Amino acid sequence: MKIIDTLDVAGPAALASGEAAHGVARSDAVAVNNAQQRELYEKRQQIYPKAVHGFWRRTKWLIVGLLLGIYYLVPFLRWDRPGAAPDQFLLFDFTGRRFYFGPIEIWPQELYYVTGLLILGAIGLFLASALFGRIWCGYACPQTVWTDLFIAVEHWFEGDRNQRIRLDKQPWDFNKAWRKVGKHMVWLMISLATGGWFVAYFHDAPTLFAGFFTLKAPMSAYVFAGLLSATTYVFAGTLREQVCTYMCPWPRIQAAMLDQEALSVTYRYDRGDPRGPHKKNDSWEGRGDCIDCRQCVAACPAGIDIRDGLQIECINCALCIDACDEIMVKIDRPKGLIAYDTIQNIERRQAGEKSGYRFIRGRTLFYGVLFVGISGLMLGSLFLRTTLDVNVQRDRAPLFVPLSTGQVRNAYTVKVLNKADHTREVRIRIQGVEGGQLQANEMPVVDNSVVLTAGPDRVAQVRLFIVADPERLEHRSVPVMIEVTSPKDGEIAKSKSVFIRGDQSEERDDDD
Repeated sequence: MKIIDTLDVAGPAALASGEAAHGVARSDAVAVNNAQQRELYEKRQQIYPKAVHGFWRRTKWLIVGLLLGIYYLVPFLRWDRPGAAPDQFLLFDFTGRRFYFGPIEIWPQELYYVTGLLILGAIGLFLASALFGRIWCGYACPQTVWTDLFIAVEHWFEGDRNQRIRLDKQPWDFNKAWRKVGKHMVWLMISLATGGWFVAYFHDAPTLFAGFFTLKAPMSAYVFAGLLSATTYVFAGTLREQVCTYMCPWPRIQAAMLDQEALSVTYRYDRGDPRGPHKKNDSWEGRGDCIDCRQCVAACPAGIDIRDGLQIECINCALCIDACDEIMVKIDRPKGLIAYDTIQNIERRQAGEKSGYRFIRGRTLFYGVLFVGISGLMLGSLFLRTTLDVNVQRDRAPLFVPLSTGQVRNAYTVKVLNKADHTREVRIRIQGVEGGQLQANEMPVVDNSVVLTAGPDRVAQVRLFIVADPERLEHRSVPVMIEVTSPKDGEIAKSKSVFIRGDQSEERDDDD
C-alpha cells in the first residue's frame, strides 16, 4: 500500500487558468529549464515532474529493472579460474594488475583492448544517436536510471506533482518532516547500495562484503564507496536535470550526430497547430489537435516544453508521449500528437507526401561499418593473441663495449611474460646480427640460445649480451630480433631492438 495517493489532481492554479478541453484541466507547469526561461546566475527552479502511465513509462521501468538487476547481480557471478586468480566473472583487479571478463584475462600490456572498448562505446553512441536520437540518455544513462528511481521514491512519500508543490509551500510540521526525512533516508540507502556495489567490481565481491561491515575491508573500498554514494545522492536527488544540461558534454556532441531523419521525441506541429483550448461540441476543423493543456510540460523531468522543437535539454525519455496520449484518449482524438518521428517526415506530410523512415543513410552506414570493422579487429586480435610476451630493454650507457678481440658487445635486459597458469621453459634466440654470439651471466648458452624458466602468471628476467665482429656489419646500427619460443606448445613472442657496432676508429677496451 502506498503511503500517499499519487493521483494527479489539478491544483488551484491549474483550475484558475480554465479548462483546456471538457474535463481536462490546464496545468500550470512552466518550462523552467528552457534556454529562453533560465538565467545563468539565477537560482535553480525546482522541477516537479508529474507521474504518467503508458507504454513508454512501462518500457522505462522494465529497462530500469533490467539495468539495476545487471548492476547488482554481475559482481556475484562466478567463473572458475586456476591457481590463486579470483573466481569473479567480471573484475577490475588493480592489486593483481588484471582485468577479468569471464574467460578473458587482460594484462596491463593489453590496455589497448580497454581503449578499443571505449572507442566502440563512442561509435555505438554515435550510431544510436543517428538512428534514434538521445535513446541512451532517455533509457540507459546511469543518471537517468537513478534519477527515475529517486523520483519514484519521492512520489511514494510526497505524492504527485501538485501534492509535492503544496507540501513544499506548507510550514514545517510533523507530516512534512516525516515525509521529507523518510524520502532522504531511502535516497541515502539507495546511494549507499550503489556506491558499495560499484566497489565490488574492483574486489572479490563475497570477500569484500564479508569484511566491509566488520571494518576489515581495504581502506580504498570505504573511500570510494563513500565518494560514489555521495555523488549518487547529489546527482540523482538534487542536481538531476542540471547534470544533463550543464555537466554532461553529450547534449552538445549529439547535436552533430543528428540529422532531419533521426528518430527523436517530436511534437508533430503539422497536426497540432494551431493550438488552443477546445470547447465541448466545437468542431475540430481549421485547428490543431493540441489543446494547450501543458500536460507534456508537467510530465517532463527535464523541465522543458517539447512543443518548442528539438532542444539539447531534452533527454528523449518519451514521458511526454504518454502524457499527451492520455489526453488524446480523453478528448477522443488519435494518439501520437507527440511521438518518435523525424523532422523530414513532418515536412513530407506538409508537402502532401508519404512519410517513412530511412535508417540506412550515409552517416549510419559509416558508423555501422566502422563499428563492425573495429569489433572484428579486436576480436581477431583477442583470439589470435598468445600467452607469451617479451620485452627487451637495451643498455644505453654505454651504447656498446669494444673488446680486446676486436669484437663489440651490446647488453640487453630481456623480460619474458608468462600469462599461462603453469610454469614454462622458454628458449631465447637472436636474429639479424650476422655472426652474432649470445652470452649470458651464470646461464649456459647452447646452440646460441638460452633456456629460461618462467613461473605461472609471472615475469622472468635475464640479462643477455650479443657479441659480434663490427667488420661484418654494414651499418652502425643493425636491427636485431629477440625471439622467445615455448617448445611444448609452440608459442612464439618476438621483440625488436638494435645492435650498435660503434665506430671502429674508437679506442678498444683492452682490459675487458
